Amino acid sequence: MASGIKSLINSAKALYIGNSGSKAELPDLFPVINKEVDGEDCDRDCNSCVVQYPKSFKIDESDDLYGFVKGWSTHILVATGKSDWVRDVADEKGSIMQAVSHAKAPTNGRLMLSASNIPTPHQTTSYSEPTTVLVLPAFTIVENVTPATVPTLVSIINDAPTNTSPLEPITIPPSITADLPEATPAMLKEITTRPSPHRALILLCSQKTRDARCGQSAPLLRKEFQRHLAPLGLYRDLDDERPGGVGIYFISHVGGHKYSANVMIYRRKDAFGLDEIELGKLTEEERKRVVPIKAQDGEEDVGAAQCIWLARVKPEDCEGIVRFTVLQGKLIKPQSQLRGGFDRAKGLMSW
Repeated sequence: MASGIKSLINSAKALYIGNSGSKAELPDLFPVINKEVDGEDCDRDCNSCVVQYPKSFKIDESDDLYGFVKGWSTHILVATGKSDWVRDVADEKGSIMQAVSHAKAPTNGRLMLSASNIPTPHQTTSYSEPTTVLVLPAFTIVENVTPATVPTLVSIINDAPTNTSPLEPITIPPSITADLPEATPAMLKEITTRPSPHRALILLCSQKTRDARCGQSAPLLRKEFQRHLAPLGLYRDLDDERPGGVGIYFISHVGGHKYSANVMIYRRKDAFGLDEIELGKLTEEERKRVVPIKAQDGEEDVGAAQCIWLARVKPEDCEGIVRFTVLQGKLIKPQSQLRGGFDRAKGLMSW
């Protein structure tokens, strides 16, 4: 009886989400670790982890996860300098999120809107000053955005690659003048764009106004991810603009908080030059000489090649996620943790 009800629920979810025509079966979307290729210890949890969730931290462990994320085309992160917001970020008065929710929708597909703790240019949490928006999968930073220039931001989104676009060089202009009244100061009309310096992003839902577990898990996971990225020279704090590395940002509710912690990983193509390395076939000395590439001179900017959306992530998972998912685009626990994502190089997605 229970399995029949679960099957009916899954069918209803699938009907709601729809099928893009490029929906991939779980084994086809992202590679999964293999002990022969990745080493005997590739699937072990971290044994040096000192961070733990509170004993009261309980989540759903029974639902099937893969394939039940509603598809999106573009994801924007609005810099707010905060890690928590009102329940619906579109209700943050005077914010870019509110303006986006009221603006004409992009013409190139569904937009996922996230507030983030990315620092604002003026180091304030006030919405009275222009701020920055990160557009994904373009990995493009849009600067000097105000509620009045949101229509210009939407036009940039319309010209940016989506999750289904082939991997081609990005052609977003570096400067755009917003169509505002003539009396508007020139400094508020000029929107600038530039590539994000990061090779990968780790996004953690931190919105405790939606669910206390997100507010608890995000800082603990960031601490663990930092602990494993820093020795590799890949950790980038919020103000670190050095090329390469991994940015870790808190974002607003993405859905599925009962599966906390939700972790979204955006990766550039072969982000660190390790995707094809078979670590399990190397000697110990050879492994020590494998160094992640932090930046690639002369590389064409095509944005993110992948987004890997995980759930039920615990602190003890972070070491493996850094070693294999962030660095190589591989899954460790696909059946229990993968919610969805896309691979632009393969032209596949989970919806």
